[in-house]
Amino acid sequence: MPDIQREERMEPEIYPLGDAAASVQLGSGIDPKTHRQVQALAAYLERHPFPGLIEIVPAFVTVTVFYDPLKLCDPVTGESCRTRGGSGFRSPYEIIRGIIKRAAANLENTFESASNIVHIPVCYGGDLGPDLNSVAEYHGLTPEEVIEIHSSQDYLVYMIGFAPGFPYLGGLSERLATPRRSTPRLHIEPGTVGIGGNQTGIYPISTPGGWQLIGRTPLPLFRPGHPSPSLLKAGDIVRFQPIGLKQYQEWREDST
Repeated sequence: MPDIQREERMEPEIYPLGDAAASVQLGSGIDPKTHRQVQALAAYLERHPFPGLIEIVPAFVTVTVFYDPLKLCDPVTGESCRTRGGSGFRSPYEIIRGIIKRAAANLENTFESASNIVHIPVCYGGDLGPDLNSVAEYHGLTPEEVIEIHSSQDYLVYMIGFAPGFPYLGGLSERLATPRRSTPRLHIEPGTVGIGGNQTGIYPISTPGGWQLIGRTPLPLFRPGHPSPSLLKAGDIVRFQPIGLKQYQEWREDST
């Protein structure tokens, strides 16, 4: 059964982002309640698209709506920047603001969240996780304790960003929160699991980065030819599963 969360009705702050986008702020901090509101508004707009809609981008506390000003039309009032409404001509931003405010007002007080649980196998340490020992030393733990703590949590995917398929995961234990490296690496292999401050994440493609690298998964997170290019999506629950180097190599061969 889906997890039904009951929330107070949101009072979103809406502001323009250039001349072809509007951003809706639904909270001031990263937390599950704000995340559910972000997901609810994004899902509503996706289910009720309007003329001129280009893309909906949910983030930690905001939903950004990209639109074509010349094609934008309010599906309820029929207003566009080329038609005169009751108070005269309205700008595209005024029209999109009205659409968003009505969408937020029409959201039900309950949002059904059927979280998809994704198990991510990880080979920790060694060449695949060169910073594991440093993270352990920073916290006065053994590498085995770091692995145990990191793999015993459930992590919520708050958003996908930075690089295609990169998941920002909430739920890292405070016992593992570790500052980023003072000097970022110029090249990090796809699938590498890292810790940056109070978050953990997985590098989906080869990219520079400054997070502490503690392991690597053989699963491809970014699949350009797949109908859903990103393995993970906002709202998913991630559980890390420790595996050995032999299992990693076998898994990697099967996934390529």
